[in-house]
Amino acid sequence: MNKRLLTILLAAMTVLLLAACGANDDSAKKSDDSKKSSEQAKSEEEQAKQMKEMQKKMDKQKVDNDKVVAIVNDEKIKGEDYNNVLSSSQMQYQQMGQDPTSKDAAKQIKEQTIDSLVGQTLLLQQADKKGYKASDDEVDKQLEEVKKQYEDDKKFNAAMKDAGFTMDELKNQIAENIKYTKYVDKEIKTEKVTDDEVKKMYEQYASQSGQDSKDAPKLEDVEPQLKSQLEQQKKQEQLVKHVEDLKKNAKVDVKI
Repeated sequence: MNKRLLTILLAAMTVLLLAACGANDDSAKKSDDSKKSSEQAKSEEEQAKQMKEMQKKMDKQKVDNDKVVAIVNDEKIKGEDYNNVLSSSQMQYQQMGQDPTSKDAAKQIKEQTIDSLVGQTLLLQQADKKGYKASDDEVDKQLEEVKKQYEDDKKFNAAMKDAGFTMDELKNQIAENIKYTKYVDKEIKTEKVTDDEVKKMYEQYASQSGQDSKDAPKLEDVEPQLKSQLEQQKKQEQLVKHVEDLKKNAKVDVKI
């Protein structure tokens, strides 16, 4: 069965939907503001030109949507899935102030994208094998959470159309996300975060931020956030190890 791994955990999909909606909002604001100086307008025009050129460079890193980029245990991963994850990685690099089209970055992003897709596919295959499923009620509930990001159904549907998603595709991805999350929560075990670990992280935070002990927030005030961050780190570390173990017994054939 060929799953459409549009994204995992809905992250990239949400970015696409919000970007489509936000683009309309930005254009409306620009049209309403007639008092901008010629210098500001020129600057914005130059920025828009640079963004357009960057987008062209990033698009060159994509592959044909129907191209098979990898085969994992006889399951084909198509270029469409690759391009979606690739775009998300490119965006992350830009947010960190890095050029995703540089030679080194492009190579790293390509490897990360393939690794991510292979890992996601292996995890979903295991979730299927162990019988994890998403009920219609669970899918509908999460769909409503996605819709809440928009003022009404009209704007939601418009954003869906602009981003190129159908309702069936969205529901399918939500179901995959739920199944994936259930599997990870149940199958990936991590050790509990200790008080010493939280304290060590707090001290590192205070040191790196250059704050004196008297200026830094109290440990008890930030302890919940630090503990949550440590839990996520441990979960991610175990998830990486789990995927590596799955790869040992898997047949993975990368085509690009």
